[in-house]
Amino acid sequence: MASPAAGVLAVAVLVATLRADPALPERVTFPSADGRTTLIGYVYASGDTVKERAPAVVMMHGRAGAYSSLARGRYDASTLSQRHQMWGRLWAQQGYTAVLVDGFGPRDYWSGFGRGTYSSRPDDVNEVTVRPLDAYGALAYLRTRSDVRADRIGLQGWSNGASATLATMAPDAPGIGEHTPAAGFRAALAFYPACDLRHRFDGGLKPYAPVRVLQGADDEEVSPRVCQRLVERSRAQAGEIELILYPGATHDFDDPGNKRQSVEANASAKADAVMQALRFFAEQLSGAGREQ
Repeated sequence: MASPAAGVLAVAVLVATLRADPALPERVTFPSADGRTTLIGYVYASGDTVKERAPAVVMMHGRAGAYSSLARGRYDASTLSQRHQMWGRLWAQQGYTAVLVDGFGPRDYWSGFGRGTYSSRPDDVNEVTVRPLDAYGALAYLRTRSDVRADRIGLQGWSNGASATLATMAPDAPGIGEHTPAAGFRAALAFYPACDLRHRFDGGLKPYAPVRVLQGADDEEVSPRVCQRLVERSRAQAGEIELILYPGATHDFDDPGNKRQSVEANASAKADAVMQALRFFAEQLSGAGREQ
């Protein structure tokens, strides 16, 4: 088994190669399943000349929005946050087509929301009742693309977007008529969500497809204990959901910036989380044979 240090080094090398890629993602637009909002998406694709359909990933940003804090009013593909760039390029490198959904900008919240603003955020970005509609809008968009396997699409979210990811995987989530892996998402990754979910799932959440929650034990922004309780109650109902808790890791532990990665526990958590994510989606999204 590789040592934690070896894992950190391997991921650091991988991220370095991703940063060396100068290509910007394609900007696209598509409707949210709310029926009134035109969303912005940024598509990362492998660029392979072989036109075979491949699995895909919908990515949901957190409370700070899709863009860097240094965007200074310029909100486009060139100012996406470094975390979103890293993951988008990673999925493309692995052969997936990934779309980062900007659900805040089209609703005039381009720079997102600061820490501690949860209770004052407008209901039109509600992570339980609204943002799942954006996720399903992105799912519908990906299914129109000739490079995507329509039945092999996963969902990934961070922080508030991870909370939205959990709500999206609920058996009664808005935006989709049939809550099954074939009709919806095949699997989901939720990075450090706030798991109270407006008390909608206090009794547990039984997702319709496999879910992995990845969280730092020292998260300073959301409560790991609340997520532990949610997962325990969900598993008691035979929900296919697991929590991976990283000792010493904080919120945003996978952010590739120096501030987060200078913390040894974050660097170790990020290395493992990348490997966990790659393995999980490889297992859940690969499928057997060709799409019919």
